[in-house]
Amino acid sequence: MVVKRQLKLIRSLHQKKYRSQHQLFFVEGIKAVRELLNADLKPHTLLTTDETLGKVEGFDFDLISESDLKQISALKTPSKVLGVFHMPITKSVGLEDWILVLDAVRDPGNLGTIIRLCDWYNIKHLVCSPNTVDCYNPKVLQATMGSIARVNMVYQEVDNFLKEVDLPVYGAFMKGTSVYSEILPKVGVLIMGNEANGISAKVENLVSQKIAIPQYGPKTTESLNVASATAVLLNEIRRG
Repeated sequence: MVVKRQLKLIRSLHQKKYRSQHQLFFVEGIKAVRELLNADLKPHTLLTTDETLGKVEGFDFDLISESDLKQISALKTPSKVLGVFHMPITKSVGLEDWILVLDAVRDPGNLGTIIRLCDWYNIKHLVCSPNTVDCYNPKVLQATMGSIARVNMVYQEVDNFLKEVDLPVYGAFMKGTSVYSEILPKVGVLIMGNEANGISAKVENLVSQKIAIPQYGPKTTESLNVASATAVLLNEIRRG
């Protein structure tokens, strides 16, 4: 069974500063834990309330009581499995394919969905501004469903990153050229902006082409959710 110091450590990982300090994060649910184990992320602690589980992918699980799990879970209804993992080492951003860049995306659900979209569309590198929500936030991880293991997450100032890469830079705007009329290159950068304010002015100055998703219905909807818009644009990028 787990001991108090383990519970204290896992509770602390709800906060970004302690995740950064310990270089650890946790995920919940057997599917997400299995995905990370299969991706060779290094486990720190694996816990379950299910005595029959024992091992998953050859890894041993420690038993935890349902009451203790409820204390450390980020879910209203805790899953039977929780895994603590070491943060993977960030890789350098490859320039051989499209790169997705997020400028101050704040909602955990949006970031989690966007990470899953990167996994689906085989976007290997996701660059986030420092004021984008932490990718190891429990709510983000819950939304990724394990895709975090297959996407290289890089946090840095977006304007500095764009100045370092010699690629065409496309930005998503409400007023821009319809993406359906664009001939998109095989390699480039796509920038998605903040949920309320869009792409910041300093980043906008570095955009070489503004693109938009045309609206077909009555003008009653102000804008698309950033994750939904990302899905449409990544689909067009991969469709060629």
